[in-house]
Amino acid sequence: MSLNFVDEARPNTFEFETSALIKASGFREYDARWWFGQVAPELNLIGVQALGMGLGTLIRRVGAGPDIVTGHDFRSYSLGIKLALVSGLMAAGARVRDIGLALSPMAYFAQFALDVPSVAMVTASHNENGWTGVKMGAARPLTFGPEEMSALKQIVLAGDFDLVGGGSYDFVRDFRATYLDDLTEDKRITRKLKVVAACGNGTAGAFAPQALQRIGCEVIPLDVELDHTFPRYNPNPEDMQMLHAIRDKVLETGADVGLGFDGDGDRCGVVDNEGNEIFADKVGVMLARDISSQHPGSTFVVDVKSTGLFNTDSVLRANSAVTDYWKTGHSYIKRRVAELGAVAGFEKSGHFFFNPPVGRGYDDGLVTAIAICQMLDRSPGSSMADLYRALPLTFGTPTMSSHCADDVKYGVVERVVADFQAMKRDGTVFAGQKIADLITVNGARVVAEDGTWGLVRASSNKPELVVVVESPVSSQRRREMFEAVDTVLRRSPEVGAYNQTF
Repeated sequence: MSLNFVDEARPNTFEFETSALIKASGFREYDARWWFGQVAPELNLIGVQALGMGLGTLIRRVGAGPDIVTGHDFRSYSLGIKLALVSGLMAAGARVRDIGLALSPMAYFAQFALDVPSVAMVTASHNENGWTGVKMGAARPLTFGPEEMSALKQIVLAGDFDLVGGGSYDFVRDFRATYLDDLTEDKRITRKLKVVAACGNGTAGAFAPQALQRIGCEVIPLDVELDHTFPRYNPNPEDMQMLHAIRDKVLETGADVGLGFDGDGDRCGVVDNEGNEIFADKVGVMLARDISSQHPGSTFVVDVKSTGLFNTDSVLRANSAVTDYWKTGHSYIKRRVAELGAVAGFEKSGHFFFNPPVGRGYDDGLVTAIAICQMLDRSPGSSMADLYRALPLTFGTPTMSSHCADDVKYGVVERVVADFQAMKRDGTVFAGQKIADLITVNGARVVAEDGTWGLVRASSNKPELVVVVESPVSSQRRREMFEAVDTVLRRSPEVGAYNQTF
């Protein structure tokens, strides 16, 4: 089949209905994201069909075979996009198992439960309405990385499809029940926990309250009604607006903990019983303490946005825990966890990855939520705030994002890295001190002599640059590092304002 590809097309035109629109920049480092809104869309349904043809072609070429699981999140347009994707997959001979409305981790679980090697989950994750995308994999529990995404992009944009036909479609009924049964089997807690389950009106509202109730929690629902307009805020547990809403509900109800889930349920955010919004990397330290006390010598993988406590915490050191800092991104951390045989991996964004016996290696916000409840169950004399206070004090920032176009953001980061490398080489004083360490595995993480650090990296799924700062010394040192990093960043006029600061 020969498709006519276009770089731009406006809705409600002949061209939009007869040509494949699929912007090249939507093929990102480890998944695909496009703007699907009415104004300046980057994708149309014919483009989605082409994506399906390309994915069906790719999974056969890499030896994964024709079988693939699909699902979709709760957006007004996700079902239509999934069906267009399915039509393309079937044209390329794929045997599609459709689990319907789903969380991303439910689709990953289906790869195991249905014994299907490949997955294509239609989701915009935590992105605002108007965005869509696909999370893909062909070797469970891993999802695509840059090599696979580059190959897929080349196949699709070149129209290099193997349209062998013979595809099939099977809708798997009641798979939600199968997923919830597996999540909660043998997970019952004895401690009476009152838990706020916050879902931002996203897909997790159909799953999280039930899962937490099954393990024995008293659940206080917050925005669990499915509403794809997201009337209060975007379901993103890294966004302070959602965390503030959880905080208010926790304080109002006297809950033991507040747990928030993103739009496709693979991330979890945490608020303690005193209303403190705990950034996910600190939650990771708590879980690492808990896990390493049961399994001394555990290896953990964390992303470069995460707290330095993973390297310096006395409890982790006493438990002989080893931490590997790696690239930000669910596919990168997932793959690194598998490569190192790590017990778990943690991202500051709230993606947590658990290998057996806790999980199957993929990121699941509900598995994380249950692990947090089990940690509290094993600490009957401590509240969530007590466990948080037990960590060494550091002064961190939320993840701050500034707009920077997809076609220039990596060039900006390259210049920032080069600037920091020159300063380190020359012994330049930066933020009041010399640079003690510079980690460039993913952008630039510049570390001062007192352990204060700042990170600049390109977002993998949005036209943004990401900045994170932390100081183990003081809020003043945090401010000094942020201002110094921001000064370097502002040398590039392409960098816009931050979405949030501190």
